[in-house]
Amino acid sequence: MRKPKNREKPKRYAPPPDHQVETSLPDGERLQKVLAHAGLGSRRQIEQWIRDGKVQLNKRPARLGDRWHKGDLVQLGRKVIQLERRLEAPLRVLAYHKPVGEIVTRRDPQGRPTVFRRLPRLPKGRWIAIGRLDINTEGLLLFTNQGELANKMMHPSRELEREYAVRIYGRVTDEMLERLREGVELEDGPARFDAIEAAGGEGANTWFKVILKEGRNRIVRRLWESQGVTVSRLIRVRYGPLMLPAGLKSGHVQALSPEEIEKLEIELKLAE
Repeated sequence: MRKPKNREKPKRYAPPPDHQVETSLPDGERLQKVLAHAGLGSRRQIEQWIRDGKVQLNKRPARLGDRWHKGDLVQLGRKVIQLERRLEAPLRVLAYHKPVGEIVTRRDPQGRPTVFRRLPRLPKGRWIAIGRLDINTEGLLLFTNQGELANKMMHPSRELEREYAVRIYGRVTDEMLERLREGVELEDGPARFDAIEAAGGEGANTWFKVILKEGRNRIVRRLWESQGVTVSRLIRVRYGPLMLPAGLKSGHVQALSPEEIEKLEIELKLAE
């Protein structure tokens, strides 16, 4: 499949200028939660750093269960982490229209382009990808500077819906669709689509809209391939309550407004 041409310059990013949603945490939170909240990494990754002795709290090796209080000295390796400054940074969320050909990693040994090269620099913290898309998948990819928000949206217990537009090469029968709704056995366990809807097309290429509530690696492609057909194009158009913004061109980024972020936080809290 040909990669789409993308010669346009990425849209210049401008953070929302008005009221911001603060991400500060109260004293006494678990250290791994605070570090994740500050954008140092996922909570699971930070827990492993603590087990490996890479995190120090007040000049002693940190332990799982340690709690952070304002004024505590936290180090990652030899680097002092200015947690209070990081936690005061406003919560940001970006919607990015990922093109085919980019990978979701910070650095690639093979030198392939990564999604992070398109993102604006943050004065504090770093961008964290909310979920992933494989190199041949395009569409909505979300980023945030707050690890806790990313963890909430990716955690399997949330069962946030992912919606895709899928172009299928091959004959699709009603029996196939019924199996995909009921569930099929893949190499890493059973999987199913929560919804499938025909979306047009003629001949050997037909479009479908599919919805599922998990993000296993290549799950959409593998489900279709289990029925002997091929996914010739795959576009994520929604993640949870957030849609791919109308008019957001491939390779461009758009910041969510404070109102949109506040609505997202409310919806996530209601799902707890």
